Amino acid sequence: MKRPLWRLLWNTPREAVFDICLVIVLFVLPRMVAGYYPTDALPGTYDWIGGLWFSHVANDLLCLGLLVRRRYPMVLLWVVAALSVAQALLIQFGPGPLLQINVSTDPWVPGVTPWVLYAVIVHGRGHRSLAWALILVVTAISLRLGHAPHPDVVITGAAWTVFPIVLGLYAAERGRLADALRERAERAEHERELLAEQARADERARLAVEMHDVVTHRVNLMVLQAGALGVASDDPAVHRAAEDLRASGGEALAELRDLVGVLRRGDDERGDSSADAPHADAPSDVPDLRELIGQSEAVGMSVHFTADGDPAPVTPAVGRTAYRVVQEGLTNAHKHAPGADVHVRVLYSDDRVRVSVRNTAPTGPAPELAGSGGGVGLLGLQQRVELVGGTFRSGATDGDGFEVEAILPGYVPTEETADA
Repeated sequence: MKRPLWRLLWNTPREAVFDICLVIVLFVLPRMVAGYYPTDALPGTYDWIGGLWFSHVANDLLCLGLLVRRRYPMVLLWVVAALSVAQALLIQFGPGPLLQINVSTDPWVPGVTPWVLYAVIVHGRGHRSLAWALILVVTAISLRLGHAPHPDVVITGAAWTVFPIVLGLYAAERGRLADALRERAERAEHERELLAEQARADERARLAVEMHDVVTHRVNLMVLQAGALGVASDDPAVHRAAEDLRASGGEALAELRDLVGVLRRGDDERGDSSADAPHADAPSDVPDLRELIGQSEAVGMSVHFTADGDPAPVTPAVGRTAYRVVQEGLTNAHKHAPGADVHVRVLYSDDRVRVSVRNTAPTGPAPELAGSGGGVGLLGLQQRVELVGGTFRSGATDGDGFEVEAILPGYVPTEETADA
């Protein structure tokens, strides 16, 4: 995005409006009151420089220079100091003043001096010693130090230099205090976020421990009882049912270990997988998707399956989550899109797994299962994908179709991978 031109001189529009209005006032006001301002200048005082043209041009240029006082205050200070020194030398040892002086008690400094001194103190960066040296020179000339003090000279000179210096010091200190308070508030907000994140991590770990202790114990008992039932029974049907129950219980325990490990390690450790990631030649932990797709094809669904890349580096938590994405996508297609073509694609890369299940518009009659279920399958699937650090998207496609897509990290450390 192109930077606005006004940002070269100002930080905010308010600063720009203020400085422009200030320059306009300094241009217009002196010309309006010129006829009413008293003067005791002697005739011929400015004849040596060809009248007052140099004084007017110099003052006008300095007024325009106030537009850059926030960005280049030291440049203006050098000009003011040079003109002040020249004014004092020409009055003391030369033919007369360089800049116009209406009355003899006026300061021997340019008219824009107060705004320049204020800008140097508030907006000046670096060269502080040099800046203060020039400020002292301008102040000494304005107060006419070394001459017999005159009350009007001292009051006018102090108002032209000392007052803006004091005001600038106050404004600069106030700005530093505001910056310090803002930084402290931001730091406190960041600390609160860290404490909240730590509290969530502690609660997540507590829930993981409780889930591991309670649920795992019960599922283990179910698996053991199913195994004992299969051994004790002579009925082949009971034996097969017991074996299926034992296998399902084993899968549930494996998934539970994955989820518990993810909860314990947290989001930050899930994101940093470079140190402990398995090698490419490690055995794959991805469940067999072809068997799942074969089950859908067995009930008449047209499924086109594509798998690209090497699934070997994928860890168990990611593999099972990818399996659930495909399973939920096929279930939704079976329930809500009868007769549609379903395209399942899994893309494995070095650091992520992309899974998508897309179906075309339904061509068959309204299915009987369309109203079944709790309607929270996609929400639960999204939460599961986000739990392992992935992103989930689902929605309609062109042609009245529907797509479920998940992008998963290639490696998620869990208790199973940590123990390996």
